[in-house]
Amino acid sequence: MKGRRSIHQSHELTSPRRPAAWLIVSAIILAAALSFQSSGFASDLGGFAGFVRDQNGRPVGGATITITNRQLERSTSVFAAKDGSFRMPALERGLYDLRVRRVGYKDLSESGISLQGQAGDTTLTMSAETDPNELAWQLPANRWTPLVLERLSNDPQREEFVRQCAYCHQQGSWATRVQRSDEDWQAIFIKMGRMGGTISPELEKELPAALNAAYDEKNYLSKLTEPEFIAPPTPEGRAATAVITEWRVGTPSSMLHDIVVHEDGAIWAVDTGGDRLYRLDPRTNQREEFPIPTGDSPVGGVFHASGLLQSPGATARVAPHSLQVAEDGTIWVTLCLGNKVAHLDPRSKRWTIYEQKEGLYPHTIRIDRKGRVWYTLAVSNGVGMIDPASGEQRVYQLPAPSIGQAMALRAMPLVMWASEHLGFSPPSAGEGATLPVPYGIDIAPDGGVWFSQLNARRIGRIDPETGEIRMVETPFSGPRRMRFDSKGNLWIPGFSSNLIARYNPQTGHFKTWKLPTGGVETPYALNVDRRTDMVWICGTASDTLMSFDPAAESFTVYPLPTRVTYTREIDFDKDGAIWTSNSDFPAWQIEAPAPSIIRIQPGP
Repeated sequence: MKGRRSIHQSHELTSPRRPAAWLIVSAIILAAALSFQSSGFASDLGGFAGFVRDQNGRPVGGATITITNRQLERSTSVFAAKDGSFRMPALERGLYDLRVRRVGYKDLSESGISLQGQAGDTTLTMSAETDPNELAWQLPANRWTPLVLERLSNDPQREEFVRQCAYCHQQGSWATRVQRSDEDWQAIFIKMGRMGGTISPELEKELPAALNAAYDEKNYLSKLTEPEFIAPPTPEGRAATAVITEWRVGTPSSMLHDIVVHEDGAIWAVDTGGDRLYRLDPRTNQREEFPIPTGDSPVGGVFHASGLLQSPGATARVAPHSLQVAEDGTIWVTLCLGNKVAHLDPRSKRWTIYEQKEGLYPHTIRIDRKGRVWYTLAVSNGVGMIDPASGEQRVYQLPAPSIGQAMALRAMPLVMWASEHLGFSPPSAGEGATLPVPYGIDIAPDGGVWFSQLNARRIGRIDPETGEIRMVETPFSGPRRMRFDSKGNLWIPGFSSNLIARYNPQTGHFKTWKLPTGGVETPYALNVDRRTDMVWICGTASDTLMSFDPAAESFTVYPLPTRVTYTREIDFDKDGAIWTSNSDFPAWQIEAPAPSIIRIQPGP
């Protein structure tokens, strides 16, 4: 292995000057496979270990070693310790691909490796990357976004850019970090608006020049690599000995928006672009598909005539968005484009569909201790409730922060009607800056239903017995998907403010902590493991997941192996593992050929 040249696999490493390079696929190299086996790479169920070193023999601590089982479409990753040593967990025999990665070094890749038998340690040798352009493109989106923000004229526009232009994907790939003409940027802004990422006229005027200046090669090289290149820090603490497993699920057009852990240990995921659910059994590596009945919903669902909230070329009719497991083991799913809520009995595979007759865009869903199903209605500023026991359905209309937003909400049904009957097609509208956007939702220990309004800097509480609504202003922007801990504290991610917050409903007190990943972080969601009250946060812009210990007020950062990993939901299993999915939209921006369900097993 020593001295073997690395092979670039990722289009993320490609300069925009070579946009076709990401299409190159490495062939299976038989000689490389034989070389690995003869040099100690071959392994039985758990024998693969060794060292990662540079060309001068020095350890490359923090390198990510990923081995992918082709048949199972499953990748396993560990990190090299400070002395360069690493050890994989038990692996089945089979055909594998290897990748070793560390920012600042050239990727080391070998294909077609056969694991069989028992052997000693192997040495994996990496070469330092000396091309400044390649170094810059190795860095995640949180390091690139500041290049745009510094070109904008004021803080409100900077916050708006982060909130709206990272709405459902990173500024993290060759597809986003490229210079364009003013006309091309304008076309993109219109598409963004139709998908919900509406920007103000002031920001729209400034953005083309700001983006082109930020993504100019001379500019980003001077800011990211010259005179000094600063790589992300290596994993520390429990992260350094973590094992990260990724199961490829779906197709390049799939969008694994949310996942949830079932009581039987299986992982369920929605495919928003494919109108189906996936079930993954991590013990057997088996995937199962559950097509969702679409009824008479056309492509685009209730928004088909207006074209709102639909990506070009999309085929979804109902678009599953968020899901939760009920106490009886059944699955509840919001169908955002279909404007419905679905209920699946996995044993009988029987579906029940609830039409949303009032309100638009069922979004994030939670279930209370009485079995009632609660969900935000993102486009119509409401919260819906279904009581399966009584069959009752109810909508709680939320107060709008301003008269302008209230008028826009009132006009939404008229826009929908005009689109359906008169062919009216708004150039840019949706769940954007002009609407409050009820987003996250969670159930407090006392039974209260709490929600966030993403664009309004507000959270609120619904009393499920009286219907009373109480609003609370947040001292930060972009409250998104939040969760309660075991003590009744509400934890909130500030999507466009690079922080997490703890809110005490009894005292009304907020406390905030800045996230540790540097640059501009966009935490889409968080979840709290109520067994330990450890808070887990999406590092949506930095290809990471983070944990926060409230007692020690300390963060641990877990780098994720796949570049352009945009996470949206987090859950936990009975063994203490943390689960999420790669949900970048569109999925083809992800480095891998399809999205994945991701498990992190923290070290001891």
